[in-house]
Order: sequence, then C-alpha cells, then structure tokens
Amino acid sequence: MRLVLGSASPRRRDLLAQIGVVPDDVRPADIDETPMKGELPRPYCRRMAVEKVRAVQATADELVLCGDTTVAVGRRILGKPEDAAEAAAFLRLMSGRRHNVITAIATRQGDTIRERDVVTSVRMKRLSEDDIAAYIASDEWKGKAGAYGIQGLAGAFIPWISGSFSAVVGLPLAECAQLLTGAGYPVLRKVAA
Repeated sequence: MRLVLGSASPRRRDLLAQIGVVPDDVRPADIDETPMKGELPRPYCRRMAVEKVRAVQATADELVLCGDTTVAVGRRILGKPEDAAEAAAFLRLMSGRRHNVITAIATRQGDTIRERDVVTSVRMKRLSEDDIAAYIASDEWKGKAGAYGIQGLAGAFIPWISGSFSAVVGLPLAECAQLLTGAGYPVLRKVAA
C-alpha cells in the first residue's frame, strides 16, 4: 500500500518520520479553508481534514492522509494570519490566557474515510509588546494557525499544555498511528530498521 500525504507541511513529514512513516508521495490538498458562518472551531477543523482528504487525487491502492490544525479562543477561529498586523492581534488575544489547539486528521482509501480529532489546551504567558514585536520580526508566524509555532521561538511563550504536544505542532502521533494501522498501513517500520 502506498501512502500519500496531502500536506506540504515539512512539520507533518518530520512528525511522521518519528513513528517510522515516510510517505510515498506528497500531494497537497487545495481547498477553500474559509469557515462557514457560525461554524464552531472543532467541527470546522474536522470538516477541513475531511475535505482535504477528499480533494487529493489517489488510486484505489493508495492511502491518503490529511490533517488540519486550528487555534481557537472560545468560539473564535484563529486561522493563518494574512499579515503581521493580524498576527500581532492574534498574539495579543492569546496573551496571558488559555486557548485550544484542535488538530483533525483523516485517511481515505477508496471510498472509506476515517477521521479523528484531538483538542489540546494551551496557556500562553502574558506577552509584552517587545515579545510580540520580536516574534513578528522573526517571520515564524507566517503560515501558522494562530500565528505561532510551539516548536520554534514561541515555545518560550508556552509554560503549560494539557494534551498532545505533537498535535499542537500539526499531527497527533498516537491517533495518526491508530488510523494508519487501522487502514492496514504499518507504522514503526523505518524506526526498527
């Protein structure tokens, strides 16, 4: 069975490698990621993962894996910021409070779709304007849901999480391994070699 990763994220490829999984091909899904009016963060994230896995062209003998990560403050979805001003606004909103990071993953083989989602609670320290300015200047916020990546410089802003660290980075490894194994795709094969 061939595995197709429907994501251009190098973080997702690195995370998969941790559990011995190397995709046979990478075909990023191209979908409209605009939330529907009134859509809540968790259903939105699940819908994105399923729409992505449906959008990737694949043959019947290929297993497609896609994921979506969404940052939520209450009912508000913080997607990938359009510019530095929006990124700074997101950081100010999360400063000194908890938010949720939801990561949904989905697999598709033929017409069979399986999905899981993981919600991780994250607390961000109170940020000074200097903290925000320095992080914005780093450009690490670009292309990141909620305008930060916990695996980079913003790790200094996160004193506490409850849940899956790998899900906050972009792929919940335990749940991903379960989905892949359930579809008949072996994990840990490259680790043991």
